[in-house]
Amino acid sequence: MKGLIDFEPATYYHVINHAVGSENLFRTEGNYHYFLEKYAHYSSSVFSTIAYCLMPNHIHFLVKTHSEITLEAHPKYKLNFHKLVMQEISNLLNAYAKAYNIKYNRKGALWIDYTKRFKVDSESYLTSVINYIHQNPVKHGFIGSAEDWHFSSFNAIVSEKSTLLKREDVVHWFGGKENYLKFHLKETGSLNCDWEY
Repeated sequence: MKGLIDFEPATYYHVINHAVGSENLFRTEGNYHYFLEKYAHYSSSVFSTIAYCLMPNHIHFLVKTHSEITLEAHPKYKLNFHKLVMQEISNLLNAYAKAYNIKYNRKGALWIDYTKRFKVDSESYLTSVINYIHQNPVKHGFIGSAEDWHFSSFNAIVSEKSTLLKREDVVHWFGGKENYLKFHLKETGSLNCDWEY
């Protein structure tokens, strides 16, 4: 099935998941912040984050998996590389769903059964994915400009505040902050892709 490839070491991936049915994953600003806290806890041991966007009913992340040498030191490395990454993603989604269900007196699954992942294997693809992720709220009609969405990495890339994002990698990739901003203003998300559910 498309989007269900195995994770490999030191490789970029566009990772996506979606709420079950027409549910929302995030009802309040606090939900978004809580998810990002959990994300930082579970994800940092298996990959670095390049870009992200949290939408009310789905999530997008551009990540780069750690090298095999780095992951061999992981306490759960008895699993193979792919299973280790998927286990941490599963732990993240389950931890958030459990807290969400308690908070809203809800039962049952919150996320769909599988997390899609697409290998980013070219320079043009990498540029497109970063832009697509940041333009997602524009594409879905929530805002008019990527800078107006508070639950993505768009503004964090050009900020001076502390971040776990690989900010310098993105800025360097676009040839500086000014070029990064110009590109996002010019390319407003009219991309043809297979990344949607």
